[in-house]
Amino acid sequence: MDVITSMVAEKPVVIFSKSTCCLSHSMTSLIRSFGANPTVHELDEMANGQQIESALLHMGCQPSVPAVFIGQRFIGGSKKIMSLHVRNELVPLLKNAGAIWI
Repeated sequence: MDVITSMVAEKPVVIFSKSTCCLSHSMTSLIRSFGANPTVHELDEMANGQQIESALLHMGCQPSVPAVFIGQRFIGGSKKIMSLHVRNELVPLLKNAGAIWI
């Protein structure tokens, strides 16, 4: 988990993804549509991707991707992000994290 903590430190939005995952792509696109510029880590393209994926699963990310961190906090996967969006709670979360300024 220390590797994940260091990867999300000082970044307003971090998404752990796989390049072949359509849900990961959709979450990245959604967050970008609000003007945020998330840091995206494609686990299937990283040397230590399997180690990071195991740590995400250990943290409770089921499935492991997409795993969205906002303001250095694990928020959830696609279901949680869509739920926040539908309830108009995603934008305030992004604002509070300093990811967007509108």
